Amino acid sequence: MSDNENKKPEDEATPEDKATPKDKATPEDKAGAEDATVNAEQASEEATPEDKAGAEDATVNAEPASEEGAPDAGADAEDTDAEPTIEEMLIKAYEELADLKDKLLRAMAETENIRRRSIRDKEDAAKYGITTFARDMVPVADNLGRAVDTLPENAREDENFKSFIEGVELTGKDLAIAFEKHGIKEIRPDGGKFDHNLHQAMFEVEDADKAPGTVLQVMQIGYTIGDRLLRPAMVGVSKAPAKPAEPEPDENEDKDEA
Repeated sequence: MSDNENKKPEDEATPEDKATPKDKATPEDKAGAEDATVNAEQASEEATPEDKAGAEDATVNAEPASEEGAPDAGADAEDTDAEPTIEEMLIKAYEELADLKDKLLRAMAETENIRRRSIRDKEDAAKYGITTFARDMVPVADNLGRAVDTLPENAREDENFKSFIEGVELTGKDLAIAFEKHGIKEIRPDGGKFDHNLHQAMFEVEDADKAPGTVLQVMQIGYTIGDRLLRPAMVGVSKAPAKPAEPEPDENEDKDEA
């Protein structure tokens, strides 16, 4: 028999060939599938309340966990938003730089002021450090001058007083040289203009020949130390003479004329 004879045409296929695998299942296979379905339903029905409660707890615990994770994500987002920008950081840096520059300039100015003050204090200490001692020595110079002035005019002719007078005068000159060396100078305003910064007026004298405020007499010489007054000179000052009073009209004469 040839191969063509062995092949059956598709139209001649038997009902058994067209049947699906489900249709070809035997009664035993169908019975096994039904038993498996019944067993699954019985297993779900036989589950204990504890097993069901555990399953529900697991579901409930999963939900809060997901809810708790959300705020953390929000906080991270807020932290990210709170970070300063580059412009803000630059502005802050410039402000800090300006503040530090201002503090530096102030510190430099204060240092310069301290340096100048120290130099001035040093110079003042060198000039005026002996002010108290000089003020105490001024009366000594006055007394040496008075010792010579109180002697009679003919005392220089006497050999006993001549050497004494010369010794006193030499002592006064040496003291004056020492004063000059330390910046102490005499104030002798004879005939000069009265200066209230250096002089102390003890009295006034009317003098038509002198301008008002002229020093006519020096009662005690003054002293300065550096640019400061050590002791004012005590002087007498001139003033303008008073104008003569005008005579008052005689009332009797007026009555007579009337």
